[in-house]
Amino acid sequence: MSEVLISGGGIAGPALAFWLRRHGLTSTVIERAPEPRLGGQTVDLRGAGRTVIERMGLEQAARDRVTHEEGLHFVDDLDRVRASFGKDALGGDGFVTELEILRGELADLLHQRTREETEYVFGDEITGLTDTGDGVDVTFRSGSGRRFDLVVLADGLRSRTRDLVFADIARTRSFGLYTAYFTIPRAESDGQWARWYNAPGRRVVLLRPDNQGTTRASLSFLLPRPGLDRLQAPAQQEFLRGHYADAGWETPRVLDGMSGSPDFSFESVGQMRLEQWSRGRIAVVGDAAYCASPLSGMGTSLALVGAYVLAGELGRHRGHLDAFRSYETIMRPYVEQAQKVPWIAPRLAAPRSRAGIRFLHTVTGLAAGPKAGRVAARFTNPPSEAIDLPRYEER
Repeated sequence: MSEVLISGGGIAGPALAFWLRRHGLTSTVIERAPEPRLGGQTVDLRGAGRTVIERMGLEQAARDRVTHEEGLHFVDDLDRVRASFGKDALGGDGFVTELEILRGELADLLHQRTREETEYVFGDEITGLTDTGDGVDVTFRSGSGRRFDLVVLADGLRSRTRDLVFADIARTRSFGLYTAYFTIPRAESDGQWARWYNAPGRRVVLLRPDNQGTTRASLSFLLPRPGLDRLQAPAQQEFLRGHYADAGWETPRVLDGMSGSPDFSFESVGQMRLEQWSRGRIAVVGDAAYCASPLSGMGTSLALVGAYVLAGELGRHRGHLDAFRSYETIMRPYVEQAQKVPWIAPRLAAPRSRAGIRFLHTVTGLAAGPKAGRVAARFTNPPSEAIDLPRYEER
């Protein structure tokens, strides 16, 4: 029985561990954080990603944890609704779906379902990988070392372990967009609808309900100033307070809540483009391999589907090289569709001027109509179904 080391305990890693066990392989998951990362914003289960959850037998468990978000309102500075998209709008596969779940809830669900059959190591990380041809010698920050048959990197867009193996062929596509995510106290104005607010200067404030009695906030903005994501959190928050000082609407309340948030994170939004997803006995999956960015609406689907296909191909093929090649052949077209996010997309969603914001509200108001909505769905809905998922025989 092959022994696989998985780097990353988020979504793709535990999902891979689940399916590897179904195909007769054992796995160890190593996670840099000292415990499962249960923070994060809302993600959706749609298309092939939802199919994978169904095949895992976890659909009802996921439904029990949904945020009950009813849809998305585009609002102005007086909180007047300018356009609304319910969870059934755009064919039920638009901005909000019926299966909206907090990222931390999904991560916890996958961890709970795999922890008894999978070895989890928290508070450590890979520092060295040596593929000897018949195995991989791994060294860890703790100073220990182990040998595994295969290693799979599933530790996100900013993966440091990926750079140990694939640095020469990894390319990041940047959109010039920054986003800060954090949780703030719930207010009376926070109902079961998400609210999207545009401020001049290409600034967006998004508030979304959760099932924890709090509100998930994000601040997104376009700015040609590289390096903000490399600052420490206090400096990032100080920048945000200045950048959003005159944004209006409920922004002061959001900025006040940001300081005491337990899960503040800040990122430069981008995509990962890798020429190949494996070398020897080492492969990559999820955001570490092919992050499509939150703009795609496909991050969770790619993580779940990629884990399912990679494990299935390892179970179906005698050799790992054939399995890795087949995994890439099946997944590459799906990933390429997901990554077709136009450079102009965040600029259309975050206009520079008040006139641009009024135009955005006019367009979204028209798109929310039943007739126009069918046409809009062709351009706004992510290609979450654009793959013929194989059926694998489980051991």
